[in-house]
Amino acid sequence: MIHTLKCPSCSAPLDYEDESDKASIRCPFCENRVVVPDSMRRTGPQVHVHSFSTGRRPPVIKVHPVATLVIVGGILAVVGAIIYSVTRTIANVASAVPSVPSAPRPALPVPPRPEPKPTPAGFASTVMEFGSEGIGPGMFKDARSIAVDGEGRIYVGEYTGGRVQVFDAAGKFLTQWMVDPKMPLRDLAADRRGTVYVAQSGKIHRYEGPTGRPLGEMQHPHAGFDSLFTTPDGGLLAAAYRGGQDDIVRFDSSGNATKTIRKAFSDYNDHTEMDMNVAEDGEGNVYVLGFFNSAVLKFSPQGRFVNKFGGQGEEPGLFRSPRSIAVDGLGRVYVSDTKGIQVFDPNGRYLDVFEPANVTFGMVFNDKNELFIAARTKVIKCALNNKK
Repeated sequence: MIHTLKCPSCSAPLDYEDESDKASIRCPFCENRVVVPDSMRRTGPQVHVHSFSTGRRPPVIKVHPVATLVIVGGILAVVGAIIYSVTRTIANVASAVPSVPSAPRPALPVPPRPEPKPTPAGFASTVMEFGSEGIGPGMFKDARSIAVDGEGRIYVGEYTGGRVQVFDAAGKFLTQWMVDPKMPLRDLAADRRGTVYVAQSGKIHRYEGPTGRPLGEMQHPHAGFDSLFTTPDGGLLAAAYRGGQDDIVRFDSSGNATKTIRKAFSDYNDHTEMDMNVAEDGEGNVYVLGFFNSAVLKFSPQGRFVNKFGGQGEEPGLFRSPRSIAVDGLGRVYVSDTKGIQVFDPNGRYLDVFEPANVTFGMVFNDKNELFIAARTKVIKCALNNKK
């Protein structure tokens, strides 16, 4: 039910529902609050509102926006100061409490570093090197031949100019002597007694090694000798080519020809060989390297053909441009080539390769199984690394 009240201030009629729980209503004309009688609203706790009637509308208080900002800013400043003060107090209290060191963190297990694996040694190691380019004592222009006698003296022959230099076992220059300076020195070899054999102009000449004194020419009806190898029994092995025939001749210590392997390459290969290099092992097996055929032939001590290995090519065990051959104390075969010194077992199976110098020519082993190499402008001595 709607009742009508009368505003005590402006006498304006005020409508009010008796079921409302409002304790007062606002006059829409003078905006004063008017208390609603208990009989006209729901029962409940009575709220007494005192209304002051002045007979006129109360003044409306207006606050300037700038003043509002100033008031709000002041309140925020006060709140901020309070927060700062509390924070400083907490920090001071915390700093006054002695710190307790934290327990150390257990160290993580560090895996052990693997030990470096040793680098495998090469087939041979250089243990001595001497010489340089030149014409003075101990210097070389084009050293291609090398030999060692029973006393360890080293003989080095120049391909042109006819000079043979003599060194002691440590590479110290001793002396030099001359052969025919107009003809290439094709090869030289030295026996244990110090006799040096020189292949020049297709013939074999003998000299007293330490002094260079000529000992005469070896007599043989064959000519064209160009590769020499002294045998352990004091003999000499020589390769010869003449008139399309490539022969291997063996001499005894007295200079007598005792055995000839005729047509060494012609009978066991597709072509004859005009440039052969020879070596012999301790059992008398003969190895013949053919430059133009890029192959090695093996013969028994009786001169019978055993096998052939090598060939032209870039793969291991093949040759690009072979130059010389040597055999060590274990019967392994060494062939110098432009890609290094290749090593084979006595049956021709490839074993390894090493490169002691950019260019290698003559090779020879001494009694200690050390390898000496003539490398044009220097001499290199290599020790084998006991590889089998």
